[in-house]
Amino acid sequence: MAEEIFAAGTVCWRREVADDGRERTLVLLIHRPKRRDYSFPKGKLDAGESLPQAAVRETREETGLKVRLGVHLGTIHYEVSKSRRKTVQYWAAEVSEKAAHAMKFRANSEVDAIEWVPASEARERLTYPADQELFDVFLDLEARDLLETFSMTVLRHAKALPRRESSMADHLRPLTSFGEEQAETLVPTLDAFGPRKIYSSTAVRCRSTVAPLAHYRDKRVRETDAISQDAWDAGELDRMRRLVEKVVNRRKNAVICSHRPVIPDIARALADATESPRGEYLSEATSLPPGGFSVFHISKRHPERGIIVVETYPLKH
Repeated sequence: MAEEIFAAGTVCWRREVADDGRERTLVLLIHRPKRRDYSFPKGKLDAGESLPQAAVRETREETGLKVRLGVHLGTIHYEVSKSRRKTVQYWAAEVSEKAAHAMKFRANSEVDAIEWVPASEARERLTYPADQELFDVFLDLEARDLLETFSMTVLRHAKALPRRESSMADHLRPLTSFGEEQAETLVPTLDAFGPRKIYSSTAVRCRSTVAPLAHYRDKRVRETDAISQDAWDAGELDRMRRLVEKVVNRRKNAVICSHRPVIPDIARALADATESPRGEYLSEATSLPPGGFSVFHISKRHPERGIIVVETYPLKH
């Protein structure tokens, strides 16, 4: 069996007004002198890294850009040799005009040049068919005006002390030592999606799960019993639905940390708020182990067009 090598990268893009006054989309290509090719920023995972974390790091190392991940574009596979196979995941990553002009690229032996290329011309500049096929997904999103997105990450709290081993009220149950480790491990992967708002159930186990992320990003945790298990057990779902609608209306990246039985209803509320069909994909995205999460990508300009992509990360437990 061939050795599987995992890598991650981004299709960085920005918009500018051309000389004729029309807006156009530019994408960033890199040139690698050893291979004499044009491609997108990408690289192999470091030990212990997640794919989203690696995509952000590799983009910064190769281009000087610090990005946050947008919509997931897909995965490409190709043979490196007879005994090695590479799998690469890609995300779109929007770059502001200010960030593009402030970027500090330094040529090196791996990447000696970068270039912003009109999206309409980039496909022909790419060296490899696999990259071209991946870029077709990007072009399709651009054609439908769905490139500019925000994400809602639905997170199940990390491993908590089992109810049978606790004499305290359910909402006071703490994380186990392993759950605390999970909460720390989550930080770089959740951070890769650039959450602007962090919402948590008032239960201790949820608040403790997002505390390391909030500290790292210097954000306040918005605690609410609207997404608590106590409210769900009581059948009080209206406030949860209003919270989801508020997140959609604000169109900013957000994390919502809640409980196993509540999460499917949060996803259904998100589907309703974005006029998305309900389906098996929601069940798959919400069957999460402790510390697992799903990222729902939604168009900023057209949230009513529904959930574009869902990606799920079942943290090992």
